[in-house]
Amino acid sequence: MTINPPELPPVSGPLTGAEAQPLVAPAPRENRLIADMLRGSVMTTVLAIVLSIVIGGILIAVTDEDVQRTAGYFFAQPLDMLRAVWDSVSGAYAALFRGAIFNYDAPSFVRAIKPLTDTLNFATPLIAAGLGVGLAFRVGLFNIGGRGQMLMGAAAAGFVAFSVDAPMFIHLPLTVLAGILGGLVWGGIVGLLKARTGAHEVILTIMLNFIALYFVSWLLSTPGLLMRPGGTQPISPATPPSAQFPKLFDAPLTVNWGFIVAIAATIFVWWLIERSALGFRMRAVGTNPFAARAAGVNVERVLIYAMAFAGALAGLAGVNQMAGTITSGFSSHIDAGIGFDAITVALLGRSRAWGVFAAGILFGALKAGSFTMQISEGIPVDIVLVVQALIVLFIAAPPLVRAVFFLPKTEAERAQAASRKASRQAAKKAVAA
Repeated sequence: MTINPPELPPVSGPLTGAEAQPLVAPAPRENRLIADMLRGSVMTTVLAIVLSIVIGGILIAVTDEDVQRTAGYFFAQPLDMLRAVWDSVSGAYAALFRGAIFNYDAPSFVRAIKPLTDTLNFATPLIAAGLGVGLAFRVGLFNIGGRGQMLMGAAAAGFVAFSVDAPMFIHLPLTVLAGILGGLVWGGIVGLLKARTGAHEVILTIMLNFIALYFVSWLLSTPGLLMRPGGTQPISPATPPSAQFPKLFDAPLTVNWGFIVAIAATIFVWWLIERSALGFRMRAVGTNPFAARAAGVNVERVLIYAMAFAGALAGLAGVNQMAGTITSGFSSHIDAGIGFDAITVALLGRSRAWGVFAAGILFGALKAGSFTMQISEGIPVDIVLVVQALIVLFIAAPPLVRAVFFLPKTEAERAQAASRKASRQAAKKAVAA
């Protein structure tokens, strides 16, 4: 015998009271924007890079003198212009490869692989700072204070490096720890103000960037603080050898132990976000802070933790600059634009730890190879900056990349298109009625 379940009575009227209230409030607009910017597939990322390189090649060809000269008689001898375009573009990217990966014209194997170590050296601070920006992205925060956090990390590390006299196994860890704490405090201030007052983190980080810049400039201009003794220029003393990251290999290879520290930082951020309980709460807050609060998450505390960790990672990037790259003495421009480049690295890596790691190496390769392009081919370094900007543009606009390469739309895009079509049809029916 089959027993049919009883039918529920139909609802006779609209819901009222608590029944009509939504269970979860919609996510804030800032979180949705960040999620949209970070959404996409690996194929879209690869094609965005390819498209950027193609456009960069077009710019290289357009600005080449031989291409411009042969374009004057293109219809008479078109092969001359095509040959000039090929020579210009292939020569530029071959120089980029020689300066960033492997110099096949070098007289020895060590000299040939030196460009790869240069790439890793340039990538190290980008990875650390990019991890800080990406971690904040995962919590729904837009951290553009990498510059200030790097400066405060370098200044804190400088005080320890110049005032402590100890063996390397004590001096270097203390220097690194001081730099991490300096960035942590500077980022934690943003998180605290955001959590307690609701102030927007973009405004806070911009203002703290300027405060850090002028504060470090004052430290470097005041005798007895960070200013080089006996000098008049706003520059610090040289970093003591016991506070420098030792080289991983003998000269002329340039990569140092700071790269190993960056790998350790990547592993830590991956574990923190993907495997720890705190990381689960961070991801919950980044997805929807209202739902996270309803589930018992202390959202304010998570915001403070997130910005403190982000600042600590940017501070680590500052330490790497002071103890690994610029060891002859640093100025208030020690950040070298890395704090802002970290935003592009985090976007390209989609705020995933290993994605940021790979993006940092890519941008390090572009930076290392750009100098060889300029020296051997006479191509401005600005072309590489344009390629970097294009990569970010296409990463932030996946539908544009899919449209250029005629890729199928995602489910979300098809749903949006269907919704727009239904809205237009409803509007037409309403007008006709």
